[in-house]
Amino acid sequence: MMSDRITLRLWEPVQAHKAMTQQLWPLLKSMLMAGHRMTIEAKTETRSTAQNSRLWAMLTEISKQVVWHGQKLSPDDWKHILSASLGKQRVAPGIDGGFVVLGQHTSKMTKAEFSDLFLIIEAFGAQQGVRFADTEWVDQETGEVCHA
Repeated sequence: MMSDRITLRLWEPVQAHKAMTQQLWPLLKSMLMAGHRMTIEAKTETRSTAQNSRLWAMLTEISKQVVWHGQKLSPDDWKHILSASLGKQRVAPGIDGGFVVLGQHTSKMTKAEFSDLFLIIEAFGAQQGVRFADTEWVDQETGEVCHA
């Protein structure tokens, strides 16, 4: 049975052309002939698994080493604080009090946005005296090496 969804990673014109003609077009043709309407979306590739691993390692180090306004915060709390700086996120009052952060999710960030986030985290860490572990990860899909 043919899937009704396909994701193609494209990195150069010849490879992209081959993937679209040999993989994408046969799926589109069969689905359209069967009466389905199709949507095609092209977007910049999001973060790598190596970038995601580095992010959580850095957030964990900050969580362990920084007291923020009298509070120890979780790595997840730090993710919200630091990514808000990148995306200039907004807050809105919650329906039961408190505030809710509105804005970008790190899972939807591009690789370039993730690189910008790392610069923010590194600068903040330097200001707070955080010592990051020298760690290396390899993205299993791309072979990309990422250092923390």
